[in-house]
Amino acid sequence: MKKENKHKKGFVFKPYEAPNQSPFDKLFEIFKELITHTSGDFDEAIDWLKQLDKEYELTTAEYTIDDFIEDLKKKGYIKEEIDIDGKGGMAITAKTERAIRQQALNQIFGALRKSGRGNHQSKSPGIGDEHTGDFRDYQFGDALDKVSMTESLKNAQINHGIGDFSISEDDLVVEETMHKSQMSTVLMIDISHSMILYGEDRITPAKKVAMALAELITSRYPKDTLDIIVFGNDSWQIEIADLPYLKVGPYHTNTVAGLQLALDLLRRKRNTNKQIFMITDGKPSCLRLPDGQYYKDSNGLNPHITNKCYAMAGQARKLHIPITTFMIAQDPYLMQFVQEFTKANQGKAFYTGLKGLGEMIFEDYETNRKKRIRG
Repeated sequence: MKKENKHKKGFVFKPYEAPNQSPFDKLFEIFKELITHTSGDFDEAIDWLKQLDKEYELTTAEYTIDDFIEDLKKKGYIKEEIDIDGKGGMAITAKTERAIRQQALNQIFGALRKSGRGNHQSKSPGIGDEHTGDFRDYQFGDALDKVSMTESLKNAQINHGIGDFSISEDDLVVEETMHKSQMSTVLMIDISHSMILYGEDRITPAKKVAMALAELITSRYPKDTLDIIVFGNDSWQIEIADLPYLKVGPYHTNTVAGLQLALDLLRRKRNTNKQIFMITDGKPSCLRLPDGQYYKDSNGLNPHITNKCYAMAGQARKLHIPITTFMIAQDPYLMQFVQEFTKANQGKAFYTGLKGLGEMIFEDYETNRKKRIRG
């Protein structure tokens, strides 16, 4: 008789390894991260990759960095460009820009719970294009293409029998649909010099959030609109394709100019639901005067500048446009300014570091769309 082994087998835990990931795919994941940090500078990203290779042995004799670069060319992720001085070099393509946005989306939003439906919707059923799976009796005025023929024929067979088949208005049923809400969002990104001060890179997480939000909206909510603007001494609109190349400038923070441009963009939108997201780490320190000169003050909070900010917040409130401020700093006097600004707009403010910024923006985006439906 064999002695029973009382020791049960336990679980063996080991680091996760992506199944069947090729040498190219492993390096490409790192490359996408590096090209984001270098603001699209291919040569700098490859230099960083070579340094990492020396330290962590990312490549082998069978597959080198040069092989990786050659594959990037073959797959259409990079191309050769000639600059204004006639010098040649490699640059990333639109295919890489899209891959970077997808990676940002997966990194920031991938772990969040997915909603049960593919689009935002209002609380009220009615005429729309989001199917619910529920049916109701046909009513005069319902579009014929909304009639469920399968359910209606079934009712006719039950009510009149198969032998003497007939169908009447009382047999018709239509499938309930939901109104899809649509949102127009302007994302404001602070690119003043303070976004890279104090030994902390704040601009890279900010633009990764922007890329993720852009990819989310264009792929999941195509009827929504997203405009992205940056603000330093002035404010200007950028395209989604510009995000990987975004850099901080030697600028002060002209929050008023950013808000003015955001409101101008939203006034042109037909969507009922509109909102502004503002990512900033610094105090407003600049205004552009009517004569074109800049009024700047980096020492504390200047009432002349902050009062202009409060006035813009109030103007947005009158237009029913809430402003959600994501403050990447926790200085008490700056928090006080944001509190007053938020009160003037009746919006919201989040005082946060860089960690969790993307998740908060995603959750707020979803929440705003669900609760701000107006007839």
